[in-house]
Amino acid sequence: KGLDSADLRVYLYQLAFLKSDQRGMAEQVSWAAGKPGKENTMLYLEAASAAYSGKLTVARELARQAATSAERANEKERAAGCESAAALWEALYGHASEARQRVAAALAQSNGRDAQFVAAVALALIGDLARAQALADDLQKRFPEDTIVQFNYLPTLRAQLALAVPNDGAKSVGILTAASPYELGVLGSSTFWTNLYPVYVRGEAFLAGRHGTQAAAEFQKILDWQGVVVNEPIAALAHLGLARSYALAGDAPKSQAAYQDFFTLWKDADPDIPILIAAQSEYAKLK
Repeated sequence: KGLDSADLRVYLYQLAFLKSDQRGMAEQVSWAAGKPGKENTMLYLEAASAAYSGKLTVARELARQAATSAERANEKERAAGCESAAALWEALYGHASEARQRVAAALAQSNGRDAQFVAAVALALIGDLARAQALADDLQKRFPEDTIVQFNYLPTLRAQLALAVPNDGAKSVGILTAASPYELGVLGSSTFWTNLYPVYVRGEAFLAGRHGTQAAAEFQKILDWQGVVVNEPIAALAHLGLARSYALAGDAPKSQAAYQDFFTLWKDADPDIPILIAAQSEYAKLK
């Protein structure tokens, strides 16, 4: 019918990603090139896809391009979102210094709820608990009636902060109860995508508490809801979480298979990523 829109193109990109259709993804990126307010979204999606595959060097450059494109379009919140997302990838993968740099760049652009939440999670992941807590407190104060903040962002962030206590994930699991009715939903009003993060953090909490079977169930949810998580980094890390969960539960064959799935996804990943090095070491011991 001749209809077209930026949102439609995003969905087409996501569908192509889910079908491993590189040509389809490239078509949408090409369509958006040079279009203010559209180009930055596609560049961000490309950056996220690279991060999903462990190609962090490529992801960094694409995220910078996305942020620059958003700035040119005077979309400061999207620019901050690109920086926050990049900070989260760095934190998840074990690069603390890079995460701090991207958090600083994000917060210099905006204190919008989405960018601030993701920046706070990144800080919590790298152990900068005081700053993460301060950002959480600010979100609570500024958005007391915001459903996403109260029932997704804050429970996720507080649960991640609670994981700073070694070998005790019970508190985190309890905190995430508030998110349970809503956590499989899509955060439609978000600047970028952080779907299913309550599920991922709960999986990490069960791992911390050495509850392998329960942890496996959480990571499996992420793999089962592929259309919600799409190309977020936790969609790849869920395989690693599953591998660790099965190892903890004493199921070596399933653990080995999950590790292999992760390594297949990251076959072209940057070799110096700390979480990849750790996974390779764990797998060698398991064998």
